[in-house]
Amino acid sequence: MNSFKDKTFFKRALTSSLVLALLFSGTELAQASQTKAITLLAKLAIKGRAPKTGYSRALFSDGWGNIGNCDTRNFILERDLTNITWRYSPACTVSTGLLQDPYTGASIRFIRGVKTSNAVQIDHVVPVSDAWQKGAQQLSSQSRYNFYNDPLNLLAVDGPSNESKSDSDAASWLPPNKSFRCSYVSRQIAVKYKYHLWVTQAEHDAMASVLASCPGKLVPQG
Repeated sequence: MNSFKDKTFFKRALTSSLVLALLFSGTELAQASQTKAITLLAKLAIKGRAPKTGYSRALFSDGWGNIGNCDTRNFILERDLTNITWRYSPACTVSTGLLQDPYTGASIRFIRGVKTSNAVQIDHVVPVSDAWQKGAQQLSSQSRYNFYNDPLNLLAVDGPSNESKSDSDAASWLPPNKSFRCSYVSRQIAVKYKYHLWVTQAEHDAMASVLASCPGKLVPQG
């Protein structure tokens, strides 16, 4: 096969196994789903940030994968938005909807379009670059692909807030909406535990500080 066909075959192979792989890789997390986030935080390794050398988002996923018959982005929009309308082709494409933004607490109207779609963006709760510097370099291509497309690590959020966050960890960025910080940090912990990623000391301390206000907070399953 030529290089284009090789790439297409590789992406299809990864996509076709995404749902199954997420189910199996989440088994350990499901067993810990009744665990307090502060308890799971203690199980994460604490190390320094590795060099960013060689980093590329393409090492995780060549765009969004598919979950069922929909691409991951539309899957998350359907999960997180209300009052949804659809485009007829493809049938799973979200046309409009309402987001109660977890990062700001604001209500945001999503309207698909070149000038409007970015009002609502899909955030990797654990940023891709952060993951690369904290263990993802050692993951297989399949595991990195799963990480990139895992609903556990994805939220529909306010576009400007997502851009402000960039690749920051909890030590340098937390949602402006303080009432969501416990949920945000517990989701980061769940993702890092699931994919065997580590935290820095500053990141650990920031997470622990947030969880001190909600010591009974459980990690999410997805």
